[in-house]
Amino acid sequence: MENELGANLHIAILDREKCHPKKCNHECQYFCPPVRSGTPTIEFPDRDLQPVINEPLCIGCGICVHRCPFGAIKIVTVPDELNHDLTHQYSLNSFRLYSLPVLNQGKVTAVLGQNGMGKSTTMKIMAGLLTPNFGNYDNPAGKEAVVKRFANSVMGDYFRGLYDDTRKAVLKDQNIDMIPRVVKGTIGEALKKRDPQGMLDEISAEMGLESSLNKEVKSCSGGELQRFAVATTLLRDADVYLFDEMSSYLDVSERIRISKIIQNLARKKTVMVVEHDLALMDWVADSVHIVYGQTGTYGIISEQRTSNKAINSFLEGYMREENVRIRSYSIDFQQKSDRRTSTGIEVASWSEMAISLGDFNLKLNPGLMRSGEVIGVLGRNALGKSTFAKILAGVISPDSGTISRTLKISYKPQYISTEYDGTVSSLLMQALRENMQNTMVKNEIIHPLEIEELYDLSVQDLSGGELQRVSIAMTLSQDADLFILDEPSAHLDSAYRMSTARIIKRVMENNRKSCL
Repeated sequence: MENELGANLHIAILDREKCHPKKCNHECQYFCPPVRSGTPTIEFPDRDLQPVINEPLCIGCGICVHRCPFGAIKIVTVPDELNHDLTHQYSLNSFRLYSLPVLNQGKVTAVLGQNGMGKSTTMKIMAGLLTPNFGNYDNPAGKEAVVKRFANSVMGDYFRGLYDDTRKAVLKDQNIDMIPRVVKGTIGEALKKRDPQGMLDEISAEMGLESSLNKEVKSCSGGELQRFAVATTLLRDADVYLFDEMSSYLDVSERIRISKIIQNLARKKTVMVVEHDLALMDWVADSVHIVYGQTGTYGIISEQRTSNKAINSFLEGYMREENVRIRSYSIDFQQKSDRRTSTGIEVASWSEMAISLGDFNLKLNPGLMRSGEVIGVLGRNALGKSTFAKILAGVISPDSGTISRTLKISYKPQYISTEYDGTVSSLLMQALRENMQNTMVKNEIIHPLEIEELYDLSVQDLSGGELQRVSIAMTLSQDADLFILDEPSAHLDSAYRMSTARIIKRVMENNRKSCL
Protein backbone atom coordinates (compact mmCIF):
# COMPACT_ATOMS: atom_id res chain seq x y z
CA MET A 1 0.00 0.00 0.00
CA GLU A 2 2.41 2.68 -1.20
CA ASN A 3 1.34 6.28 -0.80
CA GLU A 4 1.36 7.89 -4.22
CA LEU A 5 1.05 11.45 -2.93
CA GLY A 6 4.32 11.80 -1.01
CA ALA A 7 6.68 10.42 1.57
CA ASN A 8 4.06 10.05 4.28
CA LEU A 9 1.44 7.42 4.90
CA HIS A 10 -1.91 8.48 6.31
CA ILE A 11 -3.44 5.87 8.59
CA ALA A 12 -7.21 6.08 8.80
CA ILE A 13 -8.93 4.49 11.78
CA LEU A 14 -12.71 4.14 11.85
CA ASP A 15 -14.13 3.38 15.30
CA ARG A 16 -17.03 1.14 14.32
CA GLU A 17 -18.58 1.42 17.77
CA LYS A 18 -18.90 5.19 17.40
CA CYS A 19 -19.80 5.40 13.68
CA HIS A 20 -23.57 5.71 13.09
CA PRO A 21 -24.20 6.43 9.38
CA LYS A 22 -27.98 6.33 9.87
CA LYS A 23 -27.81 9.21 12.35
CA CYS A 24 -25.59 11.63 10.43
CA ASN A 25 -25.45 13.38 7.05
CA HIS A 26 -22.20 11.69 5.99
CA GLU A 27 -20.24 14.84 6.86
CA CYS A 28 -16.92 12.96 6.53
CA GLN A 29 -17.56 12.43 2.82
CA TYR A 30 -19.32 15.71 2.10
CA PHE A 31 -16.55 17.94 3.47
CA CYS A 32 -13.57 15.86 2.24
CA PRO A 33 -11.52 18.03 -0.21
CA PRO A 34 -10.36 15.11 -2.44
CA VAL A 35 -13.97 13.83 -2.70
CA ARG A 36 -15.10 17.30 -3.73
CA SER A 37 -12.49 17.27 -6.51
CA GLY A 38 -13.67 13.88 -7.77
CA THR A 39 -11.26 11.53 -5.93
CA PRO A 40 -13.09 8.64 -4.18
CA THR A 41 -11.24 8.99 -0.86
CA ILE A 42 -14.27 8.27 1.32
CA GLU A 43 -17.02 6.04 0.00
CA PHE A 44 -20.21 4.55 1.43
CA PRO A 45 -20.97 1.08 -0.01
CA ASP A 46 -24.57 1.78 0.96
CA ARG A 47 -26.11 4.87 2.52
CA ASP A 48 -26.80 3.03 5.77
CA LEU A 49 -23.42 1.24 5.90
CA GLN A 50 -20.23 2.55 7.45
CA PRO A 51 -17.76 4.36 5.17
CA VAL A 52 -14.57 3.04 3.60
CA ILE A 53 -11.58 5.39 3.75
CA ASN A 54 -9.08 4.87 0.94
CA GLU A 55 -5.80 5.57 2.74
CA PRO A 56 -3.50 5.96 -0.32
CA LEU A 57 -5.78 8.76 -1.57
CA CYS A 58 -6.01 10.54 1.80
CA ILE A 59 -4.16 13.88 1.99
CA GLY A 60 -4.22 13.97 5.78
CA CYS A 61 -6.11 17.26 6.09
CA GLY A 62 -8.09 16.02 9.11
CA ILE A 63 -11.34 17.70 8.08
CA CYS A 64 -13.29 14.44 8.35
CA VAL A 65 -11.96 14.00 11.88
CA HIS A 66 -13.38 17.34 13.02
CA ARG A 67 -16.59 17.13 10.99
CA CYS A 68 -17.66 13.66 12.17
CA PRO A 69 -20.41 14.33 14.75
CA PHE A 70 -19.52 11.15 16.68
CA GLY A 71 -15.72 11.47 16.72
CA ALA A 72 -15.43 8.11 14.99
CA ILE A 73 -12.47 8.91 12.69
CA LYS A 74 -8.75 9.26 13.38
CA ILE A 75 -6.22 10.25 10.72
CA VAL A 76 -2.57 9.77 11.69
CA THR A 77 0.41 10.58 9.48
CA VAL A 78 3.48 8.35 9.73
CA PRO A 79 6.58 7.92 7.53
CA ASP A 80 5.84 5.74 4.51
CA GLU A 81 8.90 3.56 5.21
CA LEU A 82 7.08 2.29 8.28
CA ASN A 83 4.54 0.57 6.05
CA HIS A 84 7.19 -1.96 5.02
CA ASP A 85 7.35 -3.21 8.63
CA LEU A 86 3.59 -3.69 8.98
CA THR A 87 3.08 -6.91 10.93
CA HIS A 88 -0.65 -7.16 11.50
CA GLN A 89 -3.85 -5.28 10.73
CA TYR A 90 -7.19 -6.55 11.98
CA SER A 91 -9.40 -5.16 9.22
CA LEU A 92 -9.99 -2.19 6.93
CA ASN A 93 -9.35 1.17 8.65
CA SER A 94 -8.43 -0.52 11.93
CA PHE A 95 -5.53 -0.84 14.38
CA ARG A 96 -2.20 -2.05 13.02
CA LEU A 97 1.00 -3.31 14.57
CA TYR A 98 4.50 -2.68 13.24
CA SER A 99 7.49 -4.96 13.80
CA LEU A 100 7.87 -7.67 16.44
CA PRO A 101 10.15 -8.19 19.45
CA VAL A 102 13.10 -10.59 19.43
CA LEU A 103 13.22 -13.47 21.92
CA ASN A 104 16.47 -14.51 23.55
CA GLN A 105 17.17 -17.99 24.87
CA GLY A 106 18.14 -17.97 28.52
CA LYS A 107 17.03 -14.37 29.09
CA VAL A 108 13.88 -12.48 30.05
CA THR A 109 12.62 -10.19 27.29
CA ALA A 110 10.08 -7.54 28.28
CA VAL A 111 7.65 -5.33 26.40
CA LEU A 112 6.90 -1.89 27.84
CA GLY A 113 4.29 0.59 26.65
CA GLN A 114 0.92 2.20 27.17
CA ASN A 115 -2.39 0.37 26.88
CA GLY A 116 -4.00 0.04 23.46
CA MET A 117 -0.76 -0.12 21.46
CA GLY A 118 -0.63 -3.81 20.62
CA LYS A 119 1.21 -5.52 23.47
CA SER A 120 -1.44 -8.22 23.93
CA THR A 121 -1.69 -8.62 20.14
CA THR A 122 2.09 -9.14 20.09
CA MET A 123 1.88 -11.79 22.81
CA LYS A 124 -0.82 -13.69 20.91
CA ILE A 125 1.35 -13.65 17.77
CA MET A 126 4.39 -14.90 19.72
CA ALA A 127 2.25 -17.68 21.24
CA GLY A 128 0.98 -18.79 17.83
CA LEU A 129 -2.62 -17.93 18.69
CA LEU A 130 -2.72 -15.20 16.03
CA THR A 131 -1.03 -15.42 12.63
CA PRO A 132 0.25 -12.04 11.39
CA ASN A 133 -1.22 -11.01 8.04
CA PHE A 134 1.19 -8.16 7.18
CA GLY A 135 -1.73 -5.92 6.29
CA ASN A 136 -3.41 -8.40 3.94
CA TYR A 137 -6.44 -8.90 6.18
CA ASP A 138 -8.80 -9.96 3.36
CA ASN A 139 -6.62 -12.81 2.10
CA PRO A 140 -3.81 -13.58 4.58
CA ALA A 141 -0.97 -15.64 3.15
CA GLY A 142 -0.68 -17.91 6.19
CA LYS A 143 2.10 -19.34 8.30
CA GLU A 144 4.53 -20.06 5.45
CA ALA A 145 4.54 -16.36 4.60
CA VAL A 146 5.42 -15.56 8.20
CA VAL A 147 8.39 -17.93 8.17
CA LYS A 148 9.54 -16.49 4.83
CA ARG A 149 9.14 -12.90 6.05
CA PHE A 150 11.48 -13.50 9.00
CA ALA A 151 13.74 -16.03 7.27
CA ASN A 152 16.86 -13.88 7.65
CA SER A 153 16.50 -13.43 11.40
CA VAL A 154 16.33 -15.60 14.51
CA MET A 155 12.56 -15.08 14.52
CA GLY A 156 12.34 -17.09 11.30
CA ASP A 157 13.56 -20.18 13.12
CA TYR A 158 11.29 -19.32 16.03
CA PHE A 159 8.12 -19.23 13.93
CA ARG A 160 9.14 -22.29 11.92
CA GLY A 161 9.44 -24.31 15.11
CA LEU A 162 6.22 -22.83 16.49
CA TYR A 163 4.20 -23.69 13.40
CA ASP A 164 5.57 -27.22 12.85
CA ASP A 165 5.04 -28.08 16.55
CA THR A 166 8.72 -28.62 17.33
CA ARG A 167 8.55 -25.60 19.63
CA LYS A 168 5.72 -25.03 22.10
CA ALA A 169 4.70 -21.68 23.59
CA VAL A 170 2.20 -21.00 26.39
CA LEU A 171 0.59 -17.68 27.27
CA LYS A 172 -0.73 -16.36 30.57
CA ASP A 173 -3.52 -13.98 29.63
CA GLN A 174 -3.93 -10.62 31.36
CA ASN A 175 -7.68 -10.96 32.06
CA ILE A 176 -7.53 -12.95 35.28
CA ASP A 177 -10.83 -11.48 36.50
CA MET A 178 -12.53 -13.68 33.89
CA ILE A 179 -11.19 -16.89 35.47
CA PRO A 180 -14.11 -17.48 37.88
CA ARG A 181 -16.50 -17.41 34.92
CA VAL A 182 -14.81 -20.32 33.15
CA VAL A 183 -13.10 -22.31 35.93
CA LYS A 184 -15.23 -24.18 38.46
CA GLY A 185 -14.33 -26.01 41.65
CA THR A 186 -11.36 -25.45 43.96
CA ILE A 187 -7.92 -24.16 43.01
CA GLY A 188 -6.43 -27.59 43.73
CA GLU A 189 -8.95 -29.37 41.50
CA ALA A 190 -8.43 -26.90 38.67
CA LEU A 191 -4.63 -27.14 38.85
CA LYS A 192 -4.71 -30.95 38.95
CA LYS A 193 -6.60 -31.01 35.65
CA ARG A 194 -3.83 -28.86 34.14
CA ASP A 195 -0.87 -30.84 35.49
CA PRO A 196 0.42 -33.20 32.76
CA GLN A 197 3.91 -33.35 34.32
CA GLY A 198 2.86 -34.17 37.90
CA MET A 199 4.41 -30.96 39.28
CA LEU A 200 1.40 -29.71 41.23
CA ASP A 201 3.00 -29.97 44.69
CA GLU A 202 6.23 -28.32 43.57
CA ILE A 203 4.56 -25.41 41.73
CA SER A 204 1.98 -24.89 44.49
CA ALA A 205 4.76 -24.55 47.05
CA GLU A 206 6.75 -22.28 44.74
CA MET A 207 3.74 -19.99 44.21
CA GLY A 208 2.66 -20.06 47.86
CA LEU A 209 -0.69 -21.65 47.03
CA GLU A 210 -0.68 -24.56 49.51
CA SER A 211 -3.15 -22.86 51.85
CA SER A 212 -5.46 -21.92 48.97
CA LEU A 213 -5.78 -25.31 47.23
CA ASN A 214 -9.12 -26.08 48.90
CA LYS A 215 -10.54 -22.63 48.19
CA GLU A 216 -13.29 -22.24 45.58
CA VAL A 217 -12.04 -20.33 42.52
CA LYS A 218 -15.13 -18.11 42.55
CA SER A 219 -14.27 -16.83 46.06
CA CYS A 220 -10.57 -16.16 45.44
CA SER A 221 -8.98 -12.74 45.88
CA GLY A 222 -7.30 -10.99 42.96
CA GLY A 223 -3.86 -12.05 44.15
CA GLU A 224 -4.91 -15.68 44.44
CA LEU A 225 -6.35 -15.62 40.92
CA GLN A 226 -3.12 -14.13 39.58
CA ARG A 227 -1.01 -16.79 41.30
CA PHE A 228 -3.41 -19.47 40.04
CA ALA A 229 -3.02 -18.17 36.46
CA VAL A 230 0.77 -18.12 36.71
CA ALA A 231 0.83 -21.58 38.30
CA THR A 232 -1.37 -22.94 35.49
CA THR A 233 1.15 -21.59 32.96
CA LEU A 234 4.16 -23.01 34.81
CA LEU A 235 2.57 -26.48 35.02
CA ARG A 236 2.52 -26.80 31.24
CA ASP A 237 5.55 -28.24 29.46
CA ALA A 238 6.72 -25.66 26.94
CA ASP A 239 9.81 -24.09 25.39
CA VAL A 240 8.54 -20.51 25.53
CA TYR A 241 6.61 -18.92 28.39
CA LEU A 242 4.75 -15.66 27.79
CA PHE A 243 3.34 -13.68 30.73
CA ASP A 244 0.93 -10.85 29.98
CA GLU A 245 0.73 -8.64 33.11
CA MET A 246 1.94 -11.00 35.81
CA SER A 247 1.90 -8.63 38.80
CA SER A 248 -1.62 -7.13 38.86
CA TYR A 249 -3.33 -7.69 42.24
CA LEU A 250 -0.14 -9.11 43.78
CA ASP A 251 1.35 -7.65 46.95
CA VAL A 252 5.01 -6.63 47.19
CA SER A 253 6.28 -9.93 48.58
CA GLU A 254 4.40 -11.92 45.93
CA ARG A 255 5.84 -9.74 43.16
CA ILE A 256 9.33 -10.46 44.45
CA ARG A 257 8.50 -14.18 44.65
CA ILE A 258 7.21 -14.33 41.08
CA SER A 259 10.18 -12.34 39.79
CA LYS A 260 12.57 -14.93 41.19
CA ILE A 261 10.50 -17.73 39.64
CA ILE A 262 10.61 -16.00 36.24
CA GLN A 263 14.37 -15.48 36.45
CA ASN A 264 14.96 -19.13 37.35
CA LEU A 265 12.66 -20.25 34.54
CA ALA A 266 14.59 -18.14 32.01
CA ARG A 267 17.80 -20.02 32.73
CA LYS A 268 16.44 -23.05 30.89
CA LYS A 269 13.53 -21.67 28.87
CA THR A 270 12.69 -18.63 26.74
CA VAL A 271 10.61 -16.08 28.65
CA MET A 272 8.81 -12.90 27.63
CA VAL A 273 6.77 -10.60 29.85
CA VAL A 274 4.48 -7.60 29.47
CA GLU A 275 4.66 -5.61 32.67
CA HIS A 276 3.60 -2.15 33.90
CA ASP A 277 5.45 -2.22 37.23
CA LEU A 278 8.68 -0.45 36.27
CA ALA A 279 10.59 -1.52 39.40
CA LEU A 280 9.67 -5.14 38.78
CA MET A 281 10.58 -4.91 35.10
CA ASP A 282 13.94 -3.32 35.90
CA TRP A 283 14.75 -6.23 38.19
CA VAL A 284 13.50 -9.16 36.14
CA ALA A 285 14.18 -8.16 32.50
CA ASP A 286 17.46 -8.53 30.62
CA SER A 287 16.25 -6.58 27.59
CA VAL A 288 13.20 -4.42 26.88
CA HIS A 289 11.27 -3.45 23.76
CA ILE A 290 9.34 -0.17 24.00
CA VAL A 291 5.98 -0.01 22.22
CA TYR A 292 4.94 3.46 21.10
CA GLY A 293 2.41 4.97 18.74
CA GLN A 294 -1.16 6.14 19.25
CA THR A 295 -3.72 4.37 21.41
CA GLY A 296 -6.18 2.33 19.37
CA THR A 297 -4.55 3.44 16.10
CA TYR A 298 -1.12 1.88 15.69
CA GLY A 299 1.76 0.51 17.70
CA ILE A 300 5.46 0.32 16.83
CA ILE A 301 7.85 -2.05 18.60
CA SER A 302 11.30 -0.54 18.99
CA GLU A 303 14.66 -2.25 18.92
CA GLN A 304 15.57 -3.93 22.19
CA ARG A 305 17.43 -2.02 24.88
CA THR A 306 18.84 -2.83 28.28
CA SER A 307 16.18 -2.46 30.98
CA ASN A 308 17.62 0.72 32.53
CA LYS A 309 17.95 2.50 29.16
CA ALA A 310 14.45 1.46 28.10
CA ILE A 311 12.82 2.56 31.36
CA ASN A 312 14.66 5.90 31.35
CA SER A 313 13.59 6.52 27.73
CA PHE A 314 10.00 5.61 28.57
CA LEU A 315 9.90 7.94 31.58
CA GLU A 316 11.50 10.76 29.60
CA GLY A 317 9.05 10.20 26.76
CA TYR A 318 11.85 10.39 24.20
CA MET A 319 13.90 7.67 22.48
CA ARG A 320 17.22 9.23 21.53
CA GLU A 321 18.44 6.40 19.31
CA GLU A 322 15.40 6.67 16.99
CA ASN A 323 14.95 10.43 17.65
CA VAL A 324 11.30 9.74 18.42
CA ARG A 325 9.13 11.46 21.03
CA ILE A 326 6.67 8.91 22.38
CA ARG A 327 4.93 11.24 24.84
CA SER A 328 4.49 15.00 25.03
CA TYR A 329 5.62 15.08 28.66
CA SER A 330 8.10 13.32 30.91
CA ILE A 331 7.19 11.37 34.02
CA ASP A 332 9.06 12.81 36.98
CA PHE A 333 9.23 11.58 40.54
CA GLN A 334 9.03 14.28 43.20
CA GLN A 335 10.91 13.83 46.45
CA LYS A 336 8.57 13.80 49.43
CA SER A 337 9.45 15.22 52.81
CA ASP A 338 9.99 12.65 55.55
CA ARG A 339 8.10 14.92 57.93
CA ARG A 340 4.43 14.08 58.22
CA THR A 341 1.84 16.49 59.52
CA SER A 342 -1.91 16.11 59.98
CA THR A 343 -3.75 19.41 59.92
CA GLY A 344 -7.14 18.42 58.51
CA ILE A 345 -10.30 17.82 60.46
CA GLU A 346 -11.42 14.30 61.32
CA VAL A 347 -13.84 12.90 58.70
CA ALA A 348 -14.06 9.24 59.71
CA SER A 349 -13.20 7.11 62.71
CA TRP A 350 -13.78 3.55 63.84
CA SER A 351 -13.44 1.61 67.06
CA GLU A 352 -11.81 -1.79 67.41
CA MET A 353 -13.72 -4.10 65.06
CA ALA A 354 -13.78 -7.79 64.18
CA ILE A 355 -15.40 -9.88 61.48
CA SER A 356 -15.49 -13.57 60.59
CA LEU A 357 -16.03 -14.76 57.03
CA GLY A 358 -16.03 -18.55 57.03
CA ASP A 359 -12.59 -19.65 58.20
CA PHE A 360 -11.15 -16.14 57.82
CA ASN A 361 -11.03 -13.79 60.82
CA LEU A 362 -10.09 -10.12 60.66
CA LYS A 363 -9.38 -7.77 63.57
CA LEU A 364 -9.21 -4.00 63.08
CA ASN A 365 -7.57 -1.65 65.54
CA PRO A 366 -9.14 1.78 66.15
CA GLY A 367 -8.30 4.42 63.56
CA LEU A 368 -9.30 7.69 61.94
CA MET A 369 -8.92 9.69 58.73
CA ARG A 370 -8.54 13.43 58.28
CA SER A 371 -9.52 15.71 55.42
CA GLY A 372 -6.91 16.15 52.69
CA GLU A 373 -5.27 12.81 53.46
CA VAL A 374 -4.51 9.94 51.11
CA ILE A 375 -3.86 6.78 53.11
CA GLY A 376 -2.45 3.62 51.57
CA VAL A 377 -3.14 0.11 52.82
CA LEU A 378 -0.18 -2.23 52.38
CA GLY A 379 -0.11 -5.94 53.09
CA ARG A 380 0.03 -9.44 51.68
CA ASN A 381 -2.79 -10.86 49.59
CA ALA A 382 -5.78 -12.47 51.30
CA LEU A 383 -5.10 -10.79 54.67
CA GLY A 384 -8.23 -8.63 54.63
CA LYS A 385 -7.39 -5.38 52.80
CA SER A 386 -10.50 -5.60 50.58
CA THR A 387 -12.60 -6.70 53.57
CA PHE A 388 -11.40 -3.61 55.47
CA ALA A 389 -12.35 -1.41 52.50
CA LYS A 390 -15.81 -3.03 52.30
CA ILE A 391 -16.42 -2.44 56.01
CA LEU A 392 -15.51 1.25 55.73
CA ALA A 393 -17.65 1.55 52.59
CA GLY A 394 -20.62 -0.03 54.36
CA VAL A 395 -20.80 -2.95 51.94
CA ILE A 396 -20.50 -5.43 54.79
CA SER A 397 -20.96 -4.98 58.55
CA PRO A 398 -18.47 -6.04 61.23
CA ASP A 399 -19.46 -8.57 63.87
CA SER A 400 -18.34 -6.12 66.56
CA GLY A 401 -17.27 -2.49 66.73
CA THR A 402 -18.61 0.69 65.16
CA ILE A 403 -17.72 3.11 62.38
CA SER A 404 -18.92 6.67 61.80
CA ARG A 405 -21.72 6.71 59.21
CA THR A 406 -22.39 10.44 58.99
CA LEU A 407 -20.16 10.94 55.97
CA LYS A 408 -20.77 10.28 52.28
CA ILE A 409 -18.61 7.51 50.81
CA SER A 410 -17.65 6.77 47.20
CA TYR A 411 -16.30 3.24 46.75
CA LYS A 412 -14.52 1.47 43.87
CA PRO A 413 -14.36 -2.29 44.46
CA GLN A 414 -11.46 -4.52 43.47
CA TYR A 415 -13.46 -6.24 40.73
CA ILE A 416 -15.42 -4.01 38.38
CA SER A 417 -18.68 -5.22 36.88
CA THR A 418 -19.24 -5.01 33.13
CA GLU A 419 -22.91 -5.98 33.28
CA TYR A 420 -24.15 -2.45 32.53
CA ASP A 421 -25.91 -2.51 29.15
CA GLY A 422 -25.13 0.86 27.66
CA THR A 423 -22.39 3.32 26.74
CA VAL A 424 -19.79 4.89 29.01
CA SER A 425 -21.48 8.26 28.54
CA SER A 426 -24.88 6.99 29.69
CA LEU A 427 -23.29 5.19 32.66
CA LEU A 428 -21.53 8.34 33.83
CA MET A 429 -24.60 10.48 33.24
CA GLN A 430 -26.70 8.08 35.30
CA ALA A 431 -24.14 7.90 38.12
CA LEU A 432 -22.96 11.52 38.24
CA ARG A 433 -26.00 13.50 37.05
CA GLU A 434 -25.24 17.23 37.39
CA ASN A 435 -21.62 16.50 38.34
CA MET A 436 -21.01 15.60 34.68
CA GLN A 437 -21.10 19.35 33.96
CA ASN A 438 -18.92 20.30 36.91
CA THR A 439 -15.85 22.17 35.66
CA MET A 440 -13.58 20.65 38.31
CA VAL A 441 -14.74 17.12 37.42
CA LYS A 442 -14.10 17.73 33.73
CA ASN A 443 -10.69 19.41 34.12
CA GLU A 444 -9.27 17.46 37.06
CA ILE A 445 -10.65 13.96 36.47
CA ILE A 446 -12.41 13.27 33.16
CA HIS A 447 -9.91 14.99 30.87
CA PRO A 448 -6.64 13.76 32.49
CA LEU A 449 -7.95 10.17 32.46
CA GLU A 450 -8.99 10.62 28.79
CA ILE A 451 -12.52 9.42 29.43
CA GLU A 452 -14.09 11.50 26.64
CA GLU A 453 -12.67 9.18 23.98
CA LEU A 454 -14.58 6.30 25.61
CA TYR A 455 -17.98 8.03 25.83
CA ASP A 456 -19.58 6.24 22.87
CA LEU A 457 -18.17 2.79 23.65
CA SER A 458 -20.25 0.04 25.22
CA VAL A 459 -19.23 -0.65 28.83
CA GLN A 460 -19.26 -4.38 28.07
CA ASP A 461 -16.67 -3.91 25.30
CA LEU A 462 -14.11 -1.98 27.37
CA SER A 463 -10.67 -3.41 27.99
CA GLY A 464 -9.42 -3.92 31.54
CA GLY A 465 -7.48 -0.65 31.53
CA GLU A 466 -10.35 1.33 30.02
CA LEU A 467 -12.81 -0.10 32.52
CA GLN A 468 -10.46 0.77 35.37
CA ARG A 469 -10.13 4.38 34.19
CA VAL A 470 -13.91 4.77 33.89
CA SER A 471 -14.42 3.29 37.36
CA ILE A 472 -11.80 5.57 38.92
CA ALA A 473 -13.29 8.63 37.20
CA MET A 474 -16.81 7.70 38.31
CA THR A 475 -15.65 7.16 41.90
CA LEU A 476 -13.64 10.38 42.21
CA SER A 477 -16.38 12.46 40.55
CA GLN A 478 -18.97 11.63 43.19
CA ASP A 479 -20.01 14.16 45.82
CA ALA A 480 -18.46 12.40 48.82
CA ASP A 481 -16.35 12.97 51.91
CA LEU A 482 -14.40 9.71 51.80
CA PHE A 483 -13.20 7.94 48.66
CA ILE A 484 -12.20 4.29 48.84
CA LEU A 485 -10.29 2.83 45.88
CA ASP A 486 -9.48 -0.89 45.98
CA GLU A 487 -6.62 -1.80 43.57
CA PRO A 488 -6.86 1.35 41.39
CA SER A 489 -3.69 0.50 39.45
CA ALA A 490 -4.74 -2.94 38.18
CA HIS A 491 -4.62 -3.17 34.36
CA LEU A 492 -3.33 0.42 34.05
CA ASP A 493 -0.10 1.06 32.18
CA SER A 494 2.77 2.95 33.83
CA ALA A 495 1.79 6.36 32.44
CA TYR A 496 -1.83 6.05 33.61
CA ARG A 497 -0.68 4.83 37.03
CA MET A 498 1.39 7.98 37.49
CA SER A 499 -1.43 10.15 36.17
CA THR A 500 -3.99 8.48 38.46
CA ALA A 501 -1.77 9.00 41.51
CA ARG A 502 -1.45 12.71 40.73
CA ILE A 503 -5.20 13.04 40.16
CA ILE A 504 -6.07 11.36 43.46
CA LYS A 505 -3.65 13.52 45.43
CA ARG A 506 -4.77 16.75 43.72
CA VAL A 507 -8.50 16.07 44.16
CA MET A 508 -8.08 15.26 47.86
CA GLU A 509 -5.89 18.26 48.63
CA ASN A 510 -7.89 20.79 46.63
CA ASN A 511 -11.27 19.66 47.97
CA ARG A 512 -10.16 18.75 51.50
CA LYS A 513 -11.46 15.21 51.09
CA SER A 514 -9.99 11.89 52.22
CA CYS A 515 -8.99 8.80 50.25
CA LEU A 516 -8.11 5.26 51.23
